[in-house]
Amino acid sequence: MRKICVTISARASYSRVYSMLTSMEKSQQLELYIVLIGSSVIDRYGNIYKEIKDEFSNVYKIHTSIEPSEKSFMSKTTGLTIIELSTFYELIQPDIVVTIADRFETIATSIAASYQNIPLAHIQGGEVTGNIDEKVRHANTKLADYHFVSNEKAYQRVVRLGENPDFIFNTGCPSLDIAKQVKNNESELFSPFKNFSGVGKEFTLEKRKYLVFLQHSETYSVDKTKKQIIASLEAIKESNIPTFIFWPNMDSGTDILSKELRRFRENNPERDIYYIKNLNPLDFLNLIKHSICLIGNSSCGIRECSFLGVPSINIGDRQAGRLKGRNVTNVNHDKQEIISSIQQAINKVREPENIYGDGESGKKISDIFEELDLVSKKRFFE
Repeated sequence: MRKICVTISARASYSRVYSMLTSMEKSQQLELYIVLIGSSVIDRYGNIYKEIKDEFSNVYKIHTSIEPSEKSFMSKTTGLTIIELSTFYELIQPDIVVTIADRFETIATSIAASYQNIPLAHIQGGEVTGNIDEKVRHANTKLADYHFVSNEKAYQRVVRLGENPDFIFNTGCPSLDIAKQVKNNESELFSPFKNFSGVGKEFTLEKRKYLVFLQHSETYSVDKTKKQIIASLEAIKESNIPTFIFWPNMDSGTDILSKELRRFRENNPERDIYYIKNLNPLDFLNLIKHSICLIGNSSCGIRECSFLGVPSINIGDRQAGRLKGRNVTNVNHDKQEIISSIQQAINKVREPENIYGDGESGKKISDIFEELDLVSKKRFFE
């Protein structure tokens, strides 16, 4: 049986590969190990260890994260994570390691595996963003032996980076597999209030009568973070529409975002605004599906929302360069632009698109892993 170790660094990364993990867990040819690092095991960012432990057999966690109060926290966290993952991989001796997307912690996965000559697979390579993740993603590509990309443009970029086309698989994005379940499910709207998922004022929950807000920091312009989040929150306030606000990822600048979110919450207790750290992937997408729109700069607005046809107001440059569907409206960090886009989203026609896959990616990826000829020696392909 082939031993495969998937390293997960954040709550969003888990939702992206959930369908792949369930297929691997059921496989007769694969023995799945899951190791959680980074913000995925920190309470303030939505600790998902118990959630995953309840569903999968071999789940481990490693604490290596330094609080994001200084610019050096990402590099220091990455260094500590390399050390701990190196020991973990040495202990369990996986046949192949999987790293996901572009979170800064993922480069630690790639280095720890590569330097032990463990074959490395990378999910979601070849995409373009306007964040530090851009560098990390392409660095992961160069360290990886196998590539599972989400669309044809990403496939071509990985080829141009000098990777062998025989080891690049255009499977689509596995995060859409959950979106497909939500899309096909006509059950009632999920209510976070019932599960005490967050804090804030509860309000009457009606389909397409509320907003969902999720904004991360732009790591290339951390000095502007305070101004950027204030513009977004003031737009939410002036729109006067019930809103769910989700806590941001752990990045450089996150402490500034968190401080302003807390300040906004304390200064506006009468507003119909509810604050949430984390929801499981199905409930999160169900909530988005029935919203007016998603606001902020999460990649969910680009991927899952395009598949669901949910309007997405994409603020700033964090997702600059990504392949976007008709559901996306790009705006600057400008209060009036955001307010205007919210008003337009209320009556916007919903047009689902399959630009990141068909919602069947997880099983495709798992099946490929069963058959791969594993190698860890590579050359630049010309």
